[in-house]
Amino acid sequence: MLIRGIGSLIFMYERRSVMAIFPERVTKFWKEWEIRVLVLISLFLQIVLTLLGNRRKYILRNRIRVILWLAYLGADWIAAVCIGVLSNSLGDDCENDSQKTKKIIWAFWAPFLLLHLGGPDTITAYAMEDNELWVRHFLGLLVQFGGAFYIFLLAWKGMPLNILAIPIFVAGLIKYGERTWALRSASSSHFRDAMLRRPDPGPNYAKIMGEYTLQRNQGFNVSLRPVIEPSTRVNCLDPDAPILQVGYELFNTFKRLFADLILTFQDREKSQSFFHNTTWQKAFAVIEVELGFMYDVLYTKACVSYSSRWGHLLRFVSLSFTVSTFVAFLLIDRHERSAIDLIITFLLLAGAIVLEIYAIIVLLSSDWTMLWLSKHGMASCFCRLPILQPADRRWSNSMAQYNLLGLCLKEKPIKCLGPLQRLPGIDGMLEEYCLRQDEGILHRFSYFYEMLEEHSYKRYVTVSDDLKGLIFQQLKDKSNRAKGQSNANAIYKQLCANRGDLVLKEKYNCYINLGWSMEEDFDQSILLWHIATDLLYYLDDQDQNSSSGRSPDCKATSKLVSDYMLYLLVMRPFMLPDGIGKMRFQDSCAEAIQFLQDNNADIKGRTDACQKLLRVNTEVSPLEVKGDKSKSVLFDAARLAKSLQSMETDGDNWSNGKKWEMMCDVWVEMMCYAASQCGWKEHAQQLRRGGELLTHVWLLMAHFGISEHFKISQGHARSTVVVT
Repeated sequence: MLIRGIGSLIFMYERRSVMAIFPERVTKFWKEWEIRVLVLISLFLQIVLTLLGNRRKYILRNRIRVILWLAYLGADWIAAVCIGVLSNSLGDDCENDSQKTKKIIWAFWAPFLLLHLGGPDTITAYAMEDNELWVRHFLGLLVQFGGAFYIFLLAWKGMPLNILAIPIFVAGLIKYGERTWALRSASSSHFRDAMLRRPDPGPNYAKIMGEYTLQRNQGFNVSLRPVIEPSTRVNCLDPDAPILQVGYELFNTFKRLFADLILTFQDREKSQSFFHNTTWQKAFAVIEVELGFMYDVLYTKACVSYSSRWGHLLRFVSLSFTVSTFVAFLLIDRHERSAIDLIITFLLLAGAIVLEIYAIIVLLSSDWTMLWLSKHGMASCFCRLPILQPADRRWSNSMAQYNLLGLCLKEKPIKCLGPLQRLPGIDGMLEEYCLRQDEGILHRFSYFYEMLEEHSYKRYVTVSDDLKGLIFQQLKDKSNRAKGQSNANAIYKQLCANRGDLVLKEKYNCYINLGWSMEEDFDQSILLWHIATDLLYYLDDQDQNSSSGRSPDCKATSKLVSDYMLYLLVMRPFMLPDGIGKMRFQDSCAEAIQFLQDNNADIKGRTDACQKLLRVNTEVSPLEVKGDKSKSVLFDAARLAKSLQSMETDGDNWSNGKKWEMMCDVWVEMMCYAASQCGWKEHAQQLRRGGELLTHVWLLMAHFGISEHFKISQGHARSTVVVT
């Protein structure tokens, strides 16, 4: 914020130099309208932030994020520049009383800019990193308030308009202070410190040992005997309790995961008491509520507006001061003011009131209000407005899809380059440039081309109920393996490390044939199983899927998770364990494109491509033939696909349906492994991008106890001195 203030001063200095090249008439016109335009732009940006700020948690469209990003960055800069221009303009006219009187109404706009710098309740931070800059925002509060107050003093003539600026100053300070406090509360250090319990020295060791030594020196036979304390009772959650109440109670416990803090074994038992006795529908609904609360804490003014009585009081003061100023402005003499300036002033006042009322309506329609009403038995007496806060849209409920074969077959033109690609020979030339590694303009263009290509082949689908049910059931079965065991903690830790091998070993007993694909790096295993899944998906008979009698469509679910995991590998590599997945993906694409070009005459679509790939003789390992310079796994995946096919023909009691059931379970376990290995910061960042299925899986795993964060038990294991 201080940098923006300095930037505004530089902007004003450069502005004078730039305006000197324009005719005097243009310069005079711009001098009259500059402040007016900047103030209106600032108000417009506040409207954009207010309307779109909270929608990004359940909307995936990139244009929403781009508009919000531009508005978030531009709003502070425009307001800071406008304060600088106002002070500069009034300072130039400080000796001209007539001009000073004329511009008093401009000075009246200064506290509104403080309101705008305070921002709406729906967004305080665009990204997690913004929370860490709360000190800069606090310094900006001081600087910008000083600038606005300087404008107020320059324009002071004891007129009613000067006096009306005071309550707006108070409202602006409240809004700006709320934003700074919200950023501070959501910063990693303060968020973590707020969840640490009070320091506990434990039993007085020095006193106990002093008594022990005294008794022994007096000749007594002294020993220490453990004190048997009553076991800590776990407050089990009612599976039939309202979802909001369960979600909030679990949120207060498991939000420690977002600060990388440990949990107690009692926390695990409390969570399991609910999730082991509920349905997958209710389980995922509770997780949506938890992550919705987490989003509000990290990216909005929830800690001020929702969680504190002071927040409600400040909201009342801010709104009442703004409304009273509006009413008073209607009553004062305005005949000497410019009509344009009066219209802008009315817009600023009305905009401030409407945005404040909108914020109150959003508050009343939020899960926080519904939770309070639910606790007091009044939820049925209040209906939220679905336009402002859809009850079933706490996240996008979507998963991205990305497919290697679809990319290599060039099944659709790249966005923004579609018309160009249709020209003869252009597509091949673009591909050639993409494969070149020369520095210079071609290298830069190839990077731009690859980026467009990646995003053109990305698509989103709704997370299917079948997939949610499979994830829930697999995690529940795993949790039951360790529940009640003496070495439960070690079992839970081992379950976190399973990445498909447990399914192959214990459930389907086929690790001997397929285990080699799980012994590689995780990114390599993803690529192997992704390509193999695609090869079998387009060749297997569609009607053979349900032969195992299992109700979910395992073939379609396997395809969904396969394409989702490749999306994470290519576009969200920071959510996966470290590796060279992008390099392997690019080399595999290059080899696939080369293979498709060599067989271009015989390939009409994905099915033909899959048939051609599986006809290649892979008796000898590709590593022995090609060496390890290229990291491509294309034909290793073909070997895996053939091994999966051979199980259906050579194995006992193996059907096509059972094969897809096994592949589906492998993919779910691999996704759970990826979720457990992803850091909390990466999960928190995805909340502002419409949410990520991987984050929901990670939290569900923690609720089932499959996490390494459960490390301590509550209570003291102490001893007392026994004299005999």
